[in-house]
Amino acid sequence: FCTPCLQECLKPKKPVCGVCRSTLSPGSRALDLEKQIETTETTCNGCNKKMYLSKMRSHAASCSKYQNYIMEGVKAVTKEPLHNTRNFPNRFTFPCPYCSEKNFDQEGLVEHCKALHSMDAKQVVCPICASMPWGDPNYRSANFMEHLQRRHRFSYDTFVDYDADEDDMMEQVLIRSLRDK
Repeated sequence: FCTPCLQECLKPKKPVCGVCRSTLSPGSRALDLEKQIETTETTCNGCNKKMYLSKMRSHAASCSKYQNYIMEGVKAVTKEPLHNTRNFPNRFTFPCPYCSEKNFDQEGLVEHCKALHSMDAKQVVCPICASMPWGDPNYRSANFMEHLQRRHRFSYDTFVDYDADEDDMMEQVLIRSLRDK
């Protein structure tokens, strides 16, 4: 994970897992996993140097061939950005679909709805989903609170590149998976 994403997951209010966004609780370190990372060998995709997984992150940060390899993949799947910014939907702040309050970030909208609208059974359009490229601005969720808790436990921005072409991305993944093995 990059530092900004990890910091977002470790907010003092409620630290969450970087993958599934489940709440983290204090516990012991995963020593078996650490041992596996320290003893598993891998090869750098840039310079083909062999090393242990535990050393890969620091190597990748200094290996110009690896950085070129990553940039090739990024260029292959990124579309040219559109210059007319007025056509971009706002994916950062959302209105409450139940009341007139506006400008919630995703986490704020979830918390607001849990606190003030948990018993409201009115079918509403999810403003987060409606802002997504695949979203239907007319779809009314039968159980909006359940939808929020299941679908919006994490921010899409963490995992989605909105400028990437899905078909090109899939083609690159397949090509790289064949080349890497």
